[in-house]
Amino acid sequence: MTKLMLIRHGDTDWNVGEIFRGRVDVELNEIGVKQAELLAKHLADERIAAIYSSPLKRALKTTETIAKPHSIDVTIAPGLIDFDYGEWQGLSHDTVKEKYRVLYDEWLNNPHLVKVPKGESLDDVRERVLRLIDRVIIKHEGTVVLVSHRVIGKVLICALLGLDNSHFWNIRLDTCGITTFI
Repeated sequence: MTKLMLIRHGDTDWNVGEIFRGRVDVELNEIGVKQAELLAKHLADERIAAIYSSPLKRALKTTETIAKPHSIDVTIAPGLIDFDYGEWQGLSHDTVKEKYRVLYDEWLNNPHLVKVPKGESLDDVRERVLRLIDRVIIKHEGTVVLVSHRVIGKVLICALLGLDNSHFWNIRLDTCGITTFI
């Protein structure tokens, strides 16, 4: 049996500033580093069979911090990379709201219907992350840690609960938050 622990990376300055991060390689801030250290302590007694990370620095630093007490290698999983916000990446929510008013309103009300210009849709995310989960479950028994990003985590939680992406905003996933599926 495989136990999945989905973890969101630690805090960044762009989280605090409400800037669409996406695939911009933002570092953890001081709080994010501390969150990762505390999470590593919390998970120190957990028997971890494997640990996977998004390739982005904020997730990778969180993952490496968690993995260190276990002396376990981190596997970089491109399928866990953050949502491609396309033209929205690097912009504040206020700027996107002003520049893309109709699409931004749709994102807030019906995120499952939105494909960001030159970016992804939630269905795109769901497809790639479920392919990864299928491989992970076949390959490992025991606890597998997956460190990724808010959008990826929320889409995966919806999928594992049997919910479609219209429930995206009903899921809350804080920085360094853990969601476990057995």
